Amino acid sequence: MFKKILVILLIALVIIQFFHPKKNISTSPSPNAVAEVYNTPEDVKQILATSCNDCHSNNTVYPWYSKVQPVAWWLNNHINDGKNELNFDDFKNFSPRRQYNKLEEVEKQIKEGDMPLNSYTWIHKNSILTEEQKQKLTAWAESIRNDLKQKYPMDSLLRKKR
Repeated sequence: MFKKILVILLIALVIIQFFHPKKNISTSPSPNAVAEVYNTPEDVKQILATSCNDCHSNNTVYPWYSKVQPVAWWLNNHINDGKNELNFDDFKNFSPRRQYNKLEEVEKQIKEGDMPLNSYTWIHKNSILTEEQKQKLTAWAESIRNDLKQKYPMDSLLRKKR
């Protein structure tokens, strides 16, 4: 009985290798990207590319293990969740309130060490942010928020209380 279960599981594992989700790969740069809308220094662009964009943009650099199921499904779900939360390639389409609040969240999560996720940095060691990189990213996000404060009244930028 145990051998039959193992054989069935092995066959199922082989079959699922033929079913892969659509990859998150864009062929052209997005005109709606945050770097197209706001001043983004090259060092910040590099930090975003290394530590953020795999889950928060329209272009993921896939590792070798993304070709193995069920890992590909797990990664796809992770990427979709990240993009739903914040997609830097779609930033221009956000309302000023959403831009302001997302950048506030970016600052908070970076300062608290919540981003990039531990599950990502376990394998992508080069994505771990140094203190200097954290300071650059939070200063960049704060500068954009300050620009938004100058263009829009504060009550239009803050989240409405529920």
